[in-house]
Amino acid sequence: MATKQTVLTQEGLKALEDELEELKTVKRKDVAEKIKVALSFGDLSENSEYDEAKNEQGIIEARIAEIEATLMNVKIIDADALSTEHIQIGNRVTVKDIAENEILVLHIVGSKEVNLKENKISDESPIGRALIGHGKGETVDVEAPAGILKFEIIDIGK
Repeated sequence: MATKQTVLTQEGLKALEDELEELKTVKRKDVAEKIKVALSFGDLSENSEYDEAKNEQGIIEARIAEIEATLMNVKIIDADALSTEHIQIGNRVTVKDIAENEILVLHIVGSKEVNLKENKISDESPIGRALIGHGKGETVDVEAPAGILKFEIIDIGK
């Protein structure tokens, strides 16, 4: 089965590489020290510190494997090559929620970079999927769990 290619911005790539480095150099050592300390307590059959440290180690190793797999099959979006004619992954889009009369600035990113606090939405989300391919001045209907939302595209940037 073919592995799905992960689309990342340069910023998203840097964040993943930094996280991987942190996990390998800091977190691995921290959890190894926790295991060493827990082993010094003796009997492992009722040693909750040991169990907790081993669980943490498993989580860290799984995350390392996940990031490494992602980085092996990644496509980087070149911000300089982005068009501002039609929305695509990597664009920053200013839209007006017609029903709420509210202006939103959204950054369309790949699914690994989603951060709603920073208004980074996935190209696979209902809004992201609906906006992709549309241009400035267009009104887009978004089929969302809450019903049909209407957005007017005000601006497309890089």
